[in-house]
Amino acid sequence: MSTNPTDRAAAVAASRAAADSPAFREGLGQLIAIPTDATAPGAEAALAAYLDHAEGELHASGFETRRTTGDGHPFLIARRIEGPALPTVLGYAHGDTVPGMEGRWRAGRDPWRLTEAPEEGRLYGRGIADNKGQFWVNLTAMRAVLEARGRLGFNAVWLIEMGEEVGSPGLGAVIAAERKRLAADLLLASDGPRLDTGTPTIFLGARGARTFRLHLKRREGGRHSGNFGGLLRNPGLEMAHALTTIADAQGAIRVPGWTPARVDPASRALLQGVTPAAGEIDEGWGTPGLSPAERVHAWCSAEVLAFTCGDPGHPVNAIPPEATAWVQLRHVTGLDADKLGDHLRAHLASHGYGDIEVTEDSAAFPATATPPDHLAARFAARSIEATTGSPPVILPSLGGSLPNDVFTDTLGLPTIWVPHSYPGCSQHAPDEHLPTAIFPDACAVMAGLYWDLGTEAALSLKSS
Repeated sequence: MSTNPTDRAAAVAASRAAADSPAFREGLGQLIAIPTDATAPGAEAALAAYLDHAEGELHASGFETRRTTGDGHPFLIARRIEGPALPTVLGYAHGDTVPGMEGRWRAGRDPWRLTEAPEEGRLYGRGIADNKGQFWVNLTAMRAVLEARGRLGFNAVWLIEMGEEVGSPGLGAVIAAERKRLAADLLLASDGPRLDTGTPTIFLGARGARTFRLHLKRREGGRHSGNFGGLLRNPGLEMAHALTTIADAQGAIRVPGWTPARVDPASRALLQGVTPAAGEIDEGWGTPGLSPAERVHAWCSAEVLAFTCGDPGHPVNAIPPEATAWVQLRHVTGLDADKLGDHLRAHLASHGYGDIEVTEDSAAFPATATPPDHLAARFAARSIEATTGSPPVILPSLGGSLPNDVFTDTLGLPTIWVPHSYPGCSQHAPDEHLPTAIFPDACAVMAGLYWDLGTEAALSLKSS
């Protein structure tokens, strides 16, 4: 795609080499060392410190920056504008993490310290996969293009938030308020996992997520399981049977309105021959007639996240008075998201469980996706193939959820996500890590993309 393949190759090679350098490790280690658990008491200082550091890194690459807040959470907007006739590319990252889970990491590792395990070929640290390492890859690649070309050749804007792991509070408000400063022709960002360690991947959107709390209370206090057994309703048993109406014994959803009429044909074509989740698949599970890839990237899934009644840690001989379950739906586009709770209530009532109270978690993600034939998607795929020699896998939707709707709906952008993690990274658990081998490959892919966005071929993206 580049009009000067020699310079492009030099930028790609320099980015690949940078990923193996001590400077790359040092910079990544500095990001991980800031304990940005957004749920921790007094987290505000650490979240602000991370943005201070990111701001300094972006200043060094010629960006002008602005800090703002939304719903009490800090945000950083950085802009490098090279010309009004050039395409503008919006990047997104989040610097917050889940809790460090200190004391639960193998070999006594400190979650807030970048640690290399050469015998495993891994680098460990909280946020290395989600999302500090992915941001650092993209900034490293952008710097390689700047060094090789002397400019990017496109306008670059970054938005960094510090509350993604707690539902991105304030993100929508900030994007609406800063619409002019965030105006772009496409979103090019990195989060989530590749299909597997060695397969460059593009995903074009994300499944939506809704979590419902199901609660059934029959009385105040428990009753003796012998004296009252067979006389009183047991909320635990009732809830267990109610849950079996939501999905069948193979996990296929049974709630009307919780699945589309069919798999989108364009998505089916993209997913042909794809093995998801690095092959970690239970045979015979999920909706029949769909491939594993279709089940996670083009269909819906319902999962029981938790189910309690009585005291599991100290069971006693009593019929528990109440039971609670949490059910999560991951869904693709095409559903009426505002009616998902109503569909569940009506379904439970039709099976005799109308007494169960259903409430919805306020943290919800809509389902969004850029069409697979969009010009920006084709452009990114060609660029990655030019760098790697093989076409990337294109997924219509990430199996997980992201705040992608603020980019597609509020800003009206096509969204191209190029992830640099892999399914086994333990991103929300102890021992979060990435293979060391993924960094050079990821930096090369992004350098090629950023290079191509600065060529004449990318000018067509301004009208896409």
